[in-house]
Amino acid sequence: MKLNHSAVAALVMGASLVAAAPASATATTANAAAHASALPPGYQLVTLPNANVPNFQRRTLYCPGSKRVLGGGAEAQGNGAILVGSFPTSDGRGWIGIGRQDGYNSVGISVYAICAD
Repeated sequence: MKLNHSAVAALVMGASLVAAAPASATATTANAAAHASALPPGYQLVTLPNANVPNFQRRTLYCPGSKRVLGGGAEAQGNGAILVGSFPTSDGRGWIGIGRQDGYNSVGISVYAICAD
């Protein structure tokens, strides 16, 4: 790639400006504020704690109020526990977890949902 004199001068000037900029607490605070504002309005992580249910029984967690689910997950707990399904509800308001446990009639299932307005 061939750069002309003006392009090289612009690159050098830009690099010196970046090198001259001091790190400060204000920049760190601004970065933290920018990160927090990147969350969608009404962001909330909702959990349905572990409970034993019969194998293949759905556990459903709904977002509070009028919030909608952005994502979620589930966990199967126990010896030989297998997570069979983890997906949103058909109306987009919650999350479903399904599991089974080899050699038992029940399985522990936890469900998590990421909700927002």
